[in-house]
Amino acid sequence: MLLVKQWTSDLFGLLFPNLCNACGNSLFRHEQLICLKCLYDLPFTDYHQHADNRVAKQLWGRLPLNAAMAMLYFRKGAKVQNLIHNLKYNGRTDVGVLLGNMLGERLKTGILYQDINMVIPVPLHRKKYKVRGYNQSSFIAEGIASQMGIHISENHLIRTTSTESQTKKSRYNRYENMKDVFQVNSAEDIIGKHILLVDDVITTGATLEACANTLLAIGAAKVSIAALAFAE
Repeated sequence: MLLVKQWTSDLFGLLFPNLCNACGNSLFRHEQLICLKCLYDLPFTDYHQHADNRVAKQLWGRLPLNAAMAMLYFRKGAKVQNLIHNLKYNGRTDVGVLLGNMLGERLKTGILYQDINMVIPVPLHRKKYKVRGYNQSSFIAEGIASQMGIHISENHLIRTTSTESQTKKSRYNRYENMKDVFQVNSAEDIIGKHILLVDDVITTGATLEACANTLLAIGAAKVSIAALAFAE
């Protein structure tokens, strides 16, 4: 019976190979979603341990943040891009939860992230949500919230305007493109709270800046930012 189960498992693996979401190679039986070699090679930043990291410095002077960090360095054509591509476009929401768990483990050790009251993923506009079917940042936030034992909300911060692509815009134009596109529901739940904003990749930070300013304007005591990756 055991041999039959093993043969069935091997046949299923041959027909539907379980591949690493970072490198595309086959996973061994004890590996989940990302192979051990890729996990070992991931370019971690350790920004959660340093208040004056490069993500935080990029946002200094633009808004009064409590803290900002990203877990990984993002480079085009590298494994981190593959992971985020699979999460964002190939429906691999489980990758988001796994990486969110890893991010949450790090945030638990960061002094500036100890009194967070609520985790909020950067929202998608309903049109983009309808096309994609999910918000990738929600699954990252889910992993973080489960590790830190904190409430996650997808209803308090909403995106009211569908903006055009940010890809080829300057930092100033990205900020202008993002102004006034977010609003808060049930502001009384946010007032006086420390909010953790979660996104997948930080480039200029314009989207996160707009989200944070919206939350601070209605009375959030502190806003911190955490992302999977930082595009240098």
